[in-house]
Amino acid sequence: MTAAARIEALDTMPSPDLCSQAEIALTALVDVMNQETTLLRAGRHNQAVALTAEKARLAQDYVVLARSVQRQAARLQADAPELIERLRNGHERLATQMAENLRVLATARTVTEDLLSDVAEIVGQHDKARIYGKSGAIAIDPSASARGIAVNRSL
Repeated sequence: MTAAARIEALDTMPSPDLCSQAEIALTALVDVMNQETTLLRAGRHNQAVALTAEKARLAQDYVVLARSVQRQAARLQADAPELIERLRNGHERLATQMAENLRVLATARTVTEDLLSDVAEIVGQHDKARIYGKSGAIAIDPSASARGIAVNRSL
């Protein structure tokens, strides 16, 4: 089935069915984002990362359905105003969950960067070359400090 045929099928779907599918996709997306947020708060980053593919798939499904709802807004408002209101409320829940999820991700990133910076600094202090300078005192060669610790900023 071509993309145009899929769009046509969604746009001609009966109002209750389209709204129901959009609400199911929306609820599933909110649920997986809530799981991810909960896992990140608990420090279970590997388990949270495992949800990424599912979250991306659900987000894509929801966006496709939401665009169809937008294109058919006048028809849906006339046929099923209560279902449209439920979708609006669900979308507000999604926005709230996304904001919380992004806040937790930003916190995790900051904590990780701080931890890596602290480790690099401590390792650098212990791995400094000690040499005698012109005054006869031990000087520290700054080029010999720790190397190889990097911060991945793609999070």
